[in-house]
Amino acid sequence: MIIYQQAFDLYHTIYRIINILGNFKYADSIELDRLRIWDYYLLFPNKLKSISLKREEKDIKNLINNYISKEQNPYEIILNDRKMLEKILPFQMGALKYLASIGLIDKDYLKNNRISKISDEVLLELRQITAELTPQEKNTISLLTGHFFYVPLIGKDGLKSRSNLLDSRYDA
Repeated sequence: MIIYQQAFDLYHTIYRIINILGNFKYADSIELDRLRIWDYYLLFPNKLKSISLKREEKDIKNLINNYISKEQNPYEIILNDRKMLEKILPFQMGALKYLASIGLIDKDYLKNNRISKISDEVLLELRQITAELTPQEKNTISLLTGHFFYVPLIGKDGLKSRSNLLDSRYDA
């Protein structure tokens, strides 16, 4: 029996990153780790329910509960989120290398540890060419690029610590 998993599809990873960058309008660049975490949550939106939120972020928790479906695909049961994020790392990096090779993002993203968009117009064109996003994907991208952009990446209350996807103990 063959089971397709979007997590291990380079083209689907390119599709997800194009949609994240195309809907991200608050800054010219984004941290590499933040983009990887956002991609993970776009891939597995149900995992947003496990992110730790502060007491004053109750409205965000309500949005997640209302707009992210509770269904979980039995073929997508993930026992260890950190290991899964590490397993999809080669696909994420391959997608970023491809986007850098065609001139959509800056080629020095690894040196700077930041993804900088070069061409917003081409990103918009690519978003229009690709298939329409599902309502859940639209809601997930809105939550990630909206609220979780303002959450710092590092620190005790940072996105790395809250998501528990990447190690944050040694961040400066």
